[in-house]
Amino acid sequence: METLRTTPSTSANGQSDRQAPPATRIQHAFEAQQAHRSVVRAQDAEMRIQKIKRLHDHVWARRDEIQAAMYQDFRRPPTESAMSDVKMIAEEAQFAMKHLRKWMSPKPVPTHRMLVGTKSHIEPTPKGVVLVMSPWNYPFILTLGPLISALAAGNSVILKPSEYTPHSSALMADMIEQLYDPREVTLFRGDKEVGQALLDQPFDHFFFTGSSAVGRIVMKAAAEHLSSVTLELGGKSPTVVDASADIEHAARTIIWGKFLNAGQTCIAPDYVLAERSIRDDLLDAMRSALTKSYGQTPSERQQSADYARIVNERHYERLSDALDEAIDAGACLEYGGTVDARERYIEPTVLTGVPHTTTLMQEEIFGPVLPVQPFDHLDDAIAAINTRENPLALYHFTQDDEATRRLLDHTQSGDVCVNDVIVHFMSPHLPFGGAGHSGIGASGGEYGFKEFSNQRSVLRRTGASGLMQQLYPPYGSVTKKLVDWLLPWA
Repeated sequence: METLRTTPSTSANGQSDRQAPPATRIQHAFEAQQAHRSVVRAQDAEMRIQKIKRLHDHVWARRDEIQAAMYQDFRRPPTESAMSDVKMIAEEAQFAMKHLRKWMSPKPVPTHRMLVGTKSHIEPTPKGVVLVMSPWNYPFILTLGPLISALAAGNSVILKPSEYTPHSSALMADMIEQLYDPREVTLFRGDKEVGQALLDQPFDHFFFTGSSAVGRIVMKAAAEHLSSVTLELGGKSPTVVDASADIEHAARTIIWGKFLNAGQTCIAPDYVLAERSIRDDLLDAMRSALTKSYGQTPSERQQSADYARIVNERHYERLSDALDEAIDAGACLEYGGTVDARERYIEPTVLTGVPHTTTLMQEEIFGPVLPVQPFDHLDDAIAAINTRENPLALYHFTQDDEATRRLLDHTQSGDVCVNDVIVHFMSPHLPFGGAGHSGIGASGGEYGFKEFSNQRSVLRRTGASGLMQQLYPPYGSVTKKLVDWLLPWA
């Protein structure tokens, strides 16, 4: 495979960028992309497709390394990595390559009656030089997925993956260096210092996936530069299970979605609201699903090759402390509860009776602990959801279409699944994104392409100016009569 590299730039004193402070290297990289942006934005569909294809082929060729890197970072099961990262990158790339020419084509629009003699269309144009800052929980798809959208839209891109997954970030850095001219795509690794140095640059668009706290910082930086922003954040995604639901299906699906990646998924079910008449049956079915998935005994579950670990000590301690707090406050341990600091292991855990004042019910859990709370009427579940900020996802298990309609009409969230969880993220035909506190903008497929594009209006006069010329000054009595005649038109 041909590699595209340029000689590292040098600072004013001749020092190589590789030896310069992070802020200096970032500024030089940004300036290089700015200087080259006109070349990138002029690239046609075929050139953009070839850049995406190189990434697609490279990811596929190195899929074993990708799975190994995530296993090294937090013992992510290779099967999960293959499906959630490798396969989804491949599908996102294939979808973009298939549809890009259509996305790029000008979209004709009707002519307004006062603009007779003109034709108009809308054409998507690149935003320019964009920043993609990605999290650690799905490091490859949440970095390379937005990259595909940004390349499809004709942008230059700087990537900043999380420092919490060093093996994954190092592999992506090597991939990007081999695949792209750094004036078009480059990647920076590092901690908050690197992140802040990137936010100091006047990017044309900021794309961030992560916590709400950091999202606010990114949005402030974007505001300083009057730049557009995409935020994919999180929140406490509720799962409502009513009495009409298929209990076995609901339990199996919720357990899969919650404990995938050890609960470290921004759209994982955060807590369950179960109608009181079926709550105990649901708990029994969850217990069966857990033992089937991860083992009969605590020892078997800890030794399971199909269960990830918490990414670092800070997150382990946060979750362990929140679990202890809930139990001390009177929560009932229905299943699990074993923790092991040496492995950063937290057993898949289900709780009931968790007080609303505890951390588990006040903050996004982002880990393998699942509170189950009862409700008597659907309106009670709706009220419980609406006491919190808008979640990134909302799930409903039911056979009652009217109940789903009521839930949709009286709540607000990012995306919704009925009788399933998480899988909406897999569809390139759907926009993925939050609402308010859980995010701004959307990603995936054409929606990701549009997120990295400006919609430019183009009007071309092709004939006589007609009516409009009658409205040019000087404004005499004829003009006044014409305006009086036009005003009622709608």
